[in-house]
Amino acid sequence: QVQLVESGGGLVQPGGSLRLSCAASGIAFSIATTDWYRQAPGKQRDLVATITSDGNTNYRDSVKGRFTISRDNAKNMVYLQMSSLKPEDTAVYYCNARFRLLSYWGQGTQVTVSS
Repeated sequence: QVQLVESGGGLVQPGGSLRLSCAASGIAFSIATTDWYRQAPGKQRDLVATITSDGNTNYRDSVKGRFTISRDNAKNMVYLQMSSLKPEDTAVYYCNARFRLLSYWGQGTQVTVSS
């Protein structure tokens, strides 16, 4: 059984930083494409960042230069380092791992950017 668990969310002031973590069991991130999504209240879930099995990364325009997705294969973890946070980054952040035709989601972690 595959399980993804996000952690690291919280309340941070504008301009601050957070690092989100996604831990997996039942699947190796090294063979999957892993995404971070976010969903603000009343809005659709948006793709934020992607890291492929080859280590290639991609970001939505609004977070480029501020967010960094990375992976630790030995620990089977994926991270999202977020800096220069803005109030509009407030959302529930979800980890998603895709392998062949299968897709797995975590339960999400709340990030609130507010003074």
